[in-house]
Amino acid sequence: MSRAGFRALGAARRLPQDCLKATLSAVTDQPDRSDPGTAPGTGPGTSGARRFAPAAQRNRQPILEVLARVLPQRGQVLEFASGSGEHAVYFARNLPSLRWQPSDPDPNCRRSIDAHANSHANSHGDSGQCPNLLPALDLDVTAADWPVPVADAIVCINMVHISPWAASEGLFAGAGRIFPSAGVLYLYGPYKRNGRHTAPSNEAFDASLRQRNSAWGVRNLEDLTALATQAGLALREVVEMPANNLSLVFAKA
Repeated sequence: MSRAGFRALGAARRLPQDCLKATLSAVTDQPDRSDPGTAPGTGPGTSGARRFAPAAQRNRQPILEVLARVLPQRGQVLEFASGSGEHAVYFARNLPSLRWQPSDPDPNCRRSIDAHANSHANSHGDSGQCPNLLPALDLDVTAADWPVPVADAIVCINMVHISPWAASEGLFAGAGRIFPSAGVLYLYGPYKRNGRHTAPSNEAFDASLRQRNSAWGVRNLEDLTALATQAGLALREVVEMPANNLSLVFAKA
């Protein structure tokens, strides 16, 4: 899919939540929903440029506990679909030895990411500075070349089920390109195992996704593992998470 095509799809799929991270985890993570009649940047779930997703507040600590264990001790982490930016600020603050590069194709999300970073620094004074958190990038996961030529890890939370399959293909192919001799790809969200949903709530969520967009849907873990193999990665670990989600840890084979 071309960059223009990906942007067009993104524009078509954006709901009142605007940011990819805040979109559509309705059954699994119950994120915030803004009023459909509310202008971007105002109303519930927003504060100026900042967006807020209650799911991010709930799942950030369980995710951090996995990241602290599986990510490299040092190096650069590239985050895709950073959405509101709440995760990026929290992870960068708690993993100070890693350089955290957030990204999102939505300009409203990029503004929210940077606004959260600035607000955190302003409210905490010198202690709130996150020198390891970089400004948000405009990054299309399906592009043949990314503006980040090398990364030691990639983090992608709640993206693959609310994006076309081409986004997952691009994610794994890109990881294979930019990882050095070692590298970790971390995914979080709902996934099927052996073609079956892990909970009735995930099955209902999958149906609602496909009703909204036939290109979306909860993905099968085995299909993602096949993409990983093609990219020179291997599935290292599956971690059960709250709300019927999974953490998937892939590493360069």
